[in-house]
Amino acid sequence: MKKGLLIILSGPSGVGKGTIRKEIMSKYPNLDLHYSISMTTREPRSGEVDGQDYFFVSFEDFKNNINNDKFLEYSMFVGNYYGTPKEYVYSLLDSGKNVLLEIEVNGAMQVMKQFVGKNIVSIFLTATIDEIRKRITSRRTEDSKIIEERLNKAKSEFSSKKYYDFVVFNNDKDKTVETIADIIKRKIESLNN
Repeated sequence: MKKGLLIILSGPSGVGKGTIRKEIMSKYPNLDLHYSISMTTREPRSGEVDGQDYFFVSFEDFKNNINNDKFLEYSMFVGNYYGTPKEYVYSLLDSGKNVLLEIEVNGAMQVMKQFVGKNIVSIFLTATIDEIRKRITSRRTEDSKIIEERLNKAKSEFSSKKYYDFVVFNNDKDKTVETIADIIKRKIESLNN
């Protein structure tokens, strides 16, 4: 059985990764993408569902998972842990499923070091710093100190785009969704040939 494709959708906080990922999965069911749900210690935002958007856990639970090598990648970001459960991703890939990771830049770098070869594609989603500020502020979920931390981190992460297979500028949601879906489709087709 052929292995599935691992798709990394990454970029700074506030660039629109979640929105783009949901649109791709909704509009392109023929790509047969399986979303890898991350684990986090942060509190759920309004409308987020445990086990659907994230696995929301305590710091103690998260640290136990770190100690037991249960993560493909993990990092601390603005005071909370985020990580990708390893077993879930490997089982999907081994059964031929295409797995979409929506992760921060640090986590993407960890994953790209582990997965070398043709069964991975990495996409860096970017936007202007003003657009990122607008998106983070419009969430109304964080105070000004956290917003500034996120923006400073975003500025430093822009230089990482050179490590990705593709860089996509998110200034038009529909065009961005179409571009990324096309990248994924072409990569899947190249694996099948």
